[in-house]
Amino acid sequence: MMDDFLTRAVIGGILLAFVCGPFGAFIVWRRMAFFGDTLAHSALLGVALGLLMGVDVRIGMIATCLAAALILAIGQRQSRLGSDTVLGMLAHSTLALGMVALAFVQGIAVDLMAYLFGDILAVNVADIWLLGLGGGLALLVLIWMWRPLLALTVSPEIAAAESIPVERLRLVFMLLMALVIGMAIKIVGVLLITALLIVPAASARFFARTPEQMAIGAALFGAASVMAGISLSWHVDSPAGPSIVISAAGLFVLSAMMVPILRRFQAC
Repeated sequence: MMDDFLTRAVIGGILLAFVCGPFGAFIVWRRMAFFGDTLAHSALLGVALGLLMGVDVRIGMIATCLAAALILAIGQRQSRLGSDTVLGMLAHSTLALGMVALAFVQGIAVDLMAYLFGDILAVNVADIWLLGLGGGLALLVLIWMWRPLLALTVSPEIAAAESIPVERLRLVFMLLMALVIGMAIKIVGVLLITALLIVPAASARFFARTPEQMAIGAALFGAASVMAGISLSWHVDSPAGPSIVISAAGLFVLSAMMVPILRRFQAC
């Protein structure tokens, strides 16, 4: 029988994988990996603000990610700078500001590595409830806006011609991403959350024939990565968050190697 902390880690990790899968598919299609990195980096500032203000750091991370998404949505429309420039400035300035602010937190021992690389083995019941309810809500909204968001991804011009509210849809998707990233930081950390979003989706892309298949496949690849990463961490005493990402990368390489073999069998 598994220990309680290991059971919570597996449940939390699989819940996160199922939430990240469909969002990761859209991130791959829309090439928004750098946007995800920016939101994740801003979460460290949320940790510092949460500790300084005496509120739950999870609330601080989610609130900061949502604020960063709003700033990006406004900044990308109004700034004369390129989109990647705005993302880069916000990502690194919030990360630096968060680390400086953490230096002023007194009386509380801050495990910076746990926030940078995650600590899935420290997931508690409250984290699981947060992932279940918050992640479930994010998925429901994504399912509700699935078809118009797909149309927007394929062609913003055609989506606008079909009276789809393009800007509103973009903003809602960015806020949902911010919510998911804010909830996921504790498990895989500020520096690795984007990998859990895009690598399983990239693996699923080899086998999917429809957008829905890719979203479901990304969730399954993510869950397999979580299980393999926790198992690796348990047996060789490696850091859990990086082990999950290494497992996801291994599955991607394995998938890439299998594709030519499967095509050869299908051609026979």
